[in-house]
Amino acid sequence: MAEKVKRAGDDAGGAPGTEGARRASGVSGAGAAANGVGRSGSEVPEKAERRRFTPEYKLRILEEADACREPGETGALLRREGLYSSHLGKWRELRRNGALSALRAKKRGRKLRRDPQGKRVEQLERENRRLREELRKAQVIIDVQKKVARLLGNEIPEIDEES
Repeated sequence: MAEKVKRAGDDAGGAPGTEGARRASGVSGAGAAANGVGRSGSEVPEKAERRRFTPEYKLRILEEADACREPGETGALLRREGLYSSHLGKWRELRRNGALSALRAKKRGRKLRRDPQGKRVEQLERENRRLREELRKAQVIIDVQKKVARLLGNEIPEIDEES
C-alpha cells in the first residue's frame, strides 16, 4: 500500500524534483490551471510596466557602485537593487554628460504657453537654417563643376556677386 502513495510532485505528472517550484505560488500543479493562476491569473500582470528611476536614486546607486573595491561587491549591489550592469553603464554616461543633474533640476507640470510670435520666429529660423544648408550644398556643386570645366579646358567666367 505504501508503494501506491504518490509524491506531491508526481500528482500533476511532473518530475519528482519540481514540487518546490509549484508550491512557491501556494498552488499545486493540477490546481494552478483550475484556480485561474497562470495565463490570465493575477500573479502575472497583463502588461509589464517599465521601471522608472529618479535621478537621485541613480546618483545614489552610482556612488555606491563607485565605492565598491572588493571583487563581487558591485554584483552584490546590483542583485540587491534588482539592476543590471547595463544600467550602471548608461547612468555613468548620463552623469558624465551632465544629464543626471539637469534631470534633477527639471520642473514637472504643464508647459508654459508660447506666444504665437515666438512660434513664428522659431519656424522662420528653422527655414533659414535649411535654406543656408541648401545654399552651401549648391556652392559645393558649383565649385566642383568649375574644377571639372578647368580640367577639360573650358574656362567659366567669374560672375560678380555684388551686381
